[in-house]
Amino acid sequence: MNRRTSRDGHTDWCARGHRCGLGEHRSDEIVVDVAGHARAVLVRVRTAAGRDHAEVRVRVALAPGEVAARRQLVGLLGDLRQTVTRAAVAARPAPRRAG
Repeated sequence: MNRRTSRDGHTDWCARGHRCGLGEHRSDEIVVDVAGHARAVLVRVRTAAGRDHAEVRVRVALAPGEVAARRQLVGLLGDLRQTVTRAAVAARPAPRRAG
């Protein structure tokens, strides 16, 4: 990831303006929209401590029946758990090899 900052303290991906506050830098939103069914919004955030994060909001239309809606939620939570775990593992530093 690019960690360069400009002279004004913002990163090259920072949206600047009102999006930055309390020492954070925030990108423009990246939106994935499946009209009438689902929407996901991703924002890259750099905290005041210099740590980068992905902030993700997801909204999915649920089935009208309770059983079907709960089934959807179980599937969604399982998929989110797998996604978050995969991202967390990728962020870990590679183990050093004895040599």
